[in-house]
Parts: sequence; C-alpha cells; structure tokens
Amino acid sequence: MNAPDPRSKDPAAALGLPWLVADIGGTNARFGSVDGPDGRVTDIATFAVADHPGPAQAVHAYLARRGAARPRKAAFAVATATHADEIAFTNSHWRFSRRALEAELGLDALLVLNDFEALALSLPRLGAAQLRAHGALPSARGTLAVVGPGTGLGVSGVVQTAQGWVALAGEGGHATLAPADELESRLLDAVRAEHAHVSAERLLSGIGLPLLHAALARVQGRAPETLETSAIVERGLHGGDAGARATLELFCALLGGFAGNVALTLGARGGLYIGGGIVPRLGDFFFASRFRARFEAKGRLSTYLQAIPTAVITDTLAALAGAAHALEQHRAG
Repeated sequence: MNAPDPRSKDPAAALGLPWLVADIGGTNARFGSVDGPDGRVTDIATFAVADHPGPAQAVHAYLARRGAARPRKAAFAVATATHADEIAFTNSHWRFSRRALEAELGLDALLVLNDFEALALSLPRLGAAQLRAHGALPSARGTLAVVGPGTGLGVSGVVQTAQGWVALAGEGGHATLAPADELESRLLDAVRAEHAHVSAERLLSGIGLPLLHAALARVQGRAPETLETSAIVERGLHGGDAGARATLELFCALLGGFAGNVALTLGARGGLYIGGGIVPRLGDFFFASRFRARFEAKGRLSTYLQAIPTAVITDTLAALAGAAHALEQHRAG
C-alpha cells in the first residue's frame, strides 16, 4: 500500500505554494511571495535593475534575503512584449529565456506576462484605499482599461467573461501620439525632426518627459535645459520653474487625450485607471490639470467618455497581486 501524500492535508502544498511573484520594470524589480491559500502577497522587496546582471541574480538575492521555502511556481510581470521564449526588456539591459530561467530556479511553472497585463488583472479587486478618483470610483464590471506612465508607457485592459476576468496583452504605449491643438502639432513636428515615429511613450513616460520638456522649450523659443524626469517633476511642482510646470501641464493634457482614445478603443465603460510611477507623484496638480477635460474631449463621443470614471492607482504593489491572480487562473485552468 502506498503511503499517503502528506501534502493532501496541507492546503498550501496542494495549491503548489509557495509562489514567487515579480513586477519587473525598467528601473526596479519588485518581488513578493504567496504562502497561503488566500492568495495574499507578502514579504515584498524591491531591487534596482541596474544592480543585477539579470532576473536570475535578483531572484537569488531575494530568496537569500527571504530565507524561507523555495517557490514551486512563479509569475513575472515584465515591462516588455512576452510572445516569445526569449524576453528582452525595452528599457533595461535585462534579458532571459523563460524555459531556461524556469529550469535554473527549479520551478514547476514560470508564467511570464506583460506588466500591464498583470496590473489589469488586479483592477477588479482594487478598493477605495488603493485609488484616488475623479469623482466616482470605477466599478468592477464589463471592461476596464489602464494606462501607466512609468519608465515607459504601459497600456492594457481586462474583460469580464463567464469564465472570469481576462486580461488583454498589448503594446498600446507605442501607438502614435495625436495632437489636439496648434501648440501640440508644432511640438510633435519638433520631435519628429529627431524621431520618425512619435509614439505616446516617446513623450508620456519617464524616458519621454525630458524630451517633452526640451521640445516645448524649442517651440516656445527658449533655450532647452537638460533635466532628468525627477528634476522636471520637482521643479514643476515646487521649484517655481515656469518651463517645467508648463511641461507637466502639457504632459497631463496629452495623457488625457491618449487615455480617452484607449477607453474608446476598448469600450472601457467600467473605468479607466492610471498606473505607473509618475502620476501619483503629481498629487493635486494632476487632479487640477486638463487630464479629465481632454479625456472627455472626443466630439460626438464626449457624452460616452463623460460616463467613464477615471482613477489613479496609488498602490504601487498592485501588479504583484495581478501576477498572483494569473497563477490562480493557471491553477484553475
């Protein structure tokens, strides 16, 4: 007679726990663990991408710090396309083979999904404490969309189906950015002098904000000043720098127009969420900006947009919860 499997009385072991989840962007990699059947992500730690040659080394550093049981499954939310086995990050030096990394870490399964696909999976479970809304909060129904200026610009959505919430993976941040007035047309013309294709990410991101700042200066007849994104935000909000402040105002307006396009394209009647690391740093400035007005300014479809709530995700760890949800779906499937 075979001995009983000891895991049969252990709910965590029966679920294949513990799980490792990660949210890997161009600047930081956040790791967390799921140890219990409630799916809650705990023991979260952040590592600078620049400090490690690749994700395997960062995982080993996290596991050494954690000093607990090694994970049996993992889900990595990554800031790049995920259609092939070889994952190469758009805004960092990291790259890896999914199959090779799964073997190196001794995992039963390694899921790799786009970071905004993971963030989209978190949307239906976000509560009021994790959001700051323009008026009414979004509702977990139908279709939800998310855009997020961070190091790059992420775009995704999630659709409610009879089998649960299904995330939409894409690269919408690389869609062409459209102007809405003469100033924006001149600005995009100035940027096109250096870049043949001006995507939304080209200007609406951490890597793009300095380019937006310099292009606006040239259009306004000022000598461009070389500033990093953090300096533009700080000087625009608190430093009395008119050029930096005008850059932030333009950033919010352009983001509003782009977000409205995403909401229309996906039919995101349940709500449009703003993720990423830049907008939460703008605080009240963002909510007093032209974002919402430009979000709604779609001519005959303005009424359609007026009914769609928008909210900023203030919880910087939401994508980790989305990665855990992806593992739940994988187990259920």
